[in-house]
Amino acid sequence: MSIRIGIGTALSASALSPRDYWRWVDYCEESGVDSIWHSDQLLGATLEPMAMLAALAARTRRMRFGTNALVVPFRDPIVVAKEFAAIDYLSEGRLFPVLGVGHEIDPYWQATGANLRERGKRSNEAIELIRALLGQEEVHFAGSFYRYDGPGVEPRPARPLPLWIGGQSEAAIKRTAAIGDGWLGSFTGPAKAGEARRRIEAALAANGRSIDSDHYGLSLPMRIGDVDDPAVVAARERIAQRMPPKERDNMSDSFAVGSPDAVIDLLRQFVDAGMSKFVMIPLVANAGELMAQTRMLVEHVAPAIEDRVPA
Repeated sequence: MSIRIGIGTALSASALSPRDYWRWVDYCEESGVDSIWHSDQLLGATLEPMAMLAALAARTRRMRFGTNALVVPFRDPIVVAKEFAAIDYLSEGRLFPVLGVGHEIDPYWQATGANLRERGKRSNEAIELIRALLGQEEVHFAGSFYRYDGPGVEPRPARPLPLWIGGQSEAAIKRTAAIGDGWLGSFTGPAKAGEARRRIEAALAANGRSIDSDHYGLSLPMRIGDVDDPAVVAARERIAQRMPPKERDNMSDSFAVGSPDAVIDLLRQFVDAGMSKFVMIPLVANAGELMAQTRMLVEHVAPAIEDRVPA
C-alpha cells in the first residue's frame, strides 16, 4: 500500500495573490508534495478547479493534481470529459479527479438549473458517460438524463483515467462500488473511515467488481499548532453548520490539529484503518500561514507517514 500526502487550499482569491499562489505551488513541486487539490465551490470565493488544473499542468512537471470534489450535476459531462482529456494530455497523465454530487444546502442548485432531487441518479449517468467518452472510440449511451451517439473525446488518455468518488453517505458508498476507481472521504474519523472501506468492499464483491486496494483516502482539515487556534474553532463551526446534527458530535477525530506528533498519530490511525491517500487542507487566513503550514507538513509530518524510497 503506497501512502501519499497531498495538499489543498481553501483560501479565497483575495487572500492569495497570483504571485503567492505560484510561490506556494513551486514550493510544493520542489519539496516533494505528492499532489495539489482544488475544490469545486462554483460561486464561492475560491478559484475554479478546472481552470486551476490546466494551470497546474503547465506550471508543474512532477506533481499530480485533482478535484476534491468536482460537483458533477453542475456541469455538462461531455464538456467535462473533453476538459479532462486535454488536461491529462498536457500534464502527461498526472490528472486524478474526484467526483461528487454536491451538498443539498449549497446555494448553487437554482443558479445552475440543476435538480437537487435528481442529483444522485444524474451524477451516476454523467460519470458513466464521462468514462465512456474518455475510453472508447465510439460511444453509444442511452440513459434517463443523457443520450449520446458519436466519437469519444480526443486526445484519449494513454491509460484509463481514474475516477474517484467523494463522500461518505450510503449513496456515495454504493456509487464508489458501482462505478468508481477509488474513494475519498472527508469529515470522518479513523473508525468511520475503516467502516466505509469495509462497506465499499462488500458492495464491490456483490457487484463483481474490484478497485485497487490502496485507492482509499481522506480529505482532512489541518492546523499544526494550538488545537484551540481561532482558525480551528472557526472551521469546526463552519463545517458543523453543513453537517446533519447527528454527525456533528463525531468531528473530533476528523481534524488533523495539534503538534506534528499529534497529526502523525492521527494519520497513522487512518492508515491502520485502511486509508493510504490524504489531502490535507491547511486552516489558514493568508498566504504566509499557508506556506508555514505546508513547510511543517513537508518537514515534520510527511517523512513519518509516507513510504517513499529515498532517491
